Amino acid sequence: MIRKILKNMDWGILVCVIVLLAVGLVALFSATQGSDYEEFKKQIMWLAISIPIMLILIFIDYNTISKISPILYVIMLISLVAVLFTKSVNGATSWFNIGSISIQPAEFAKVIVIITLSTYISKIQEKGKDQISRPTRLLVALIIVAVPVLLIVKQPDYGTAITFVIATIFILFTAGIKKRYIITGILLTVILLPTLYFFVLPEHAKTRIDVFLNPNLDPRGAGYNVIQSKLAIGAGEFLGMGVLKGNQTQLGFLYPKTTDFIFAVVGEEMGFIIAATVIITYVVLITRTVFIAKTAKNNLGSYISIGIAGIFLFHMAENIGMTMGLLPITGVPLPFVSYGGSSLLTNLMMIGLLLNISGRRQKAIFID
Repeated sequence: MIRKILKNMDWGILVCVIVLLAVGLVALFSATQGSDYEEFKKQIMWLAISIPIMLILIFIDYNTISKISPILYVIMLISLVAVLFTKSVNGATSWFNIGSISIQPAEFAKVIVIITLSTYISKIQEKGKDQISRPTRLLVALIIVAVPVLLIVKQPDYGTAITFVIATIFILFTAGIKKRYIITGILLTVILLPTLYFFVLPEHAKTRIDVFLNPNLDPRGAGYNVIQSKLAIGAGEFLGMGVLKGNQTQLGFLYPKTTDFIFAVVGEEMGFIIAATVIITYVVLITRTVFIAKTAKNNLGSYISIGIAGIFLFHMAENIGMTMGLLPITGVPLPFVSYGGSSLLTNLMMIGLLLNISGRRQKAIFID
């Protein structure tokens, strides 16, 4: 069985991850110069923890993991409630601090929600493909996602909350939800966005949107980070200024350079060639993930894979977009590149699931 899994496994996924990890570690090494490389060392530690967990997830049948998803879902909800009572860090209660280590339950919730939602939809579709389009069935599916999303918004962490929404849209679309629901969802979004802006979003979130529309509105305040990021990327030109030699990175103008704006470090010090390579690598990774969803042996594997594709796509587009000033700043990390133990572990867990699903597929079968 193990030999069959290794033979069918999509090794291209692993190649993409290795490329992104390598670029991320070099960027982190440079960005943490002057701080005793503390975050770089922690990232290495988390990588050493994450790889064995990824390997375990490859060889445990994802159908078995699916069976315990209700238990995992309850544990996830308890952790998301408990984290609200922790000490606020930068205005958010998103982390459990254990010594010098911070754990963010919202990151792990991504994997659990995808598996739980995929399990629910695949189970009800055993009675018919159109079951998901029944109002009561669809409502339950939306509640599965809405409860953790509301808890994450309460932290507040709007970027991560949006990630769940994107993954859900990908899964429901793949599950064959009727077009009337898609059209209704689009119309509701268009109607509700202005309402959310004026009556729901806190002041700092509104400011981020205003600054996105006009970065020079507050160049020394809310617009400072994105202006410095754009300067850093532009300064890198074709070949970059060299590792450890970026002006914005090394002189402290770029912040936070190890997490939100790590792509600006790549652009400044490694130049257009490496920055473009990172983007192309993400495109290949997401494309391969969609292919795994298409060739999975059952609906459960397809839905898990496409949900993961949605998460990677949103994180890549949002993080790179915000560093270039093309999208509002939301604070989502760049997968495999940004510093963050919980994020790195979660991303490698998702890679483990993708390799798990691809290893158990029948390559001759294609879904139209």
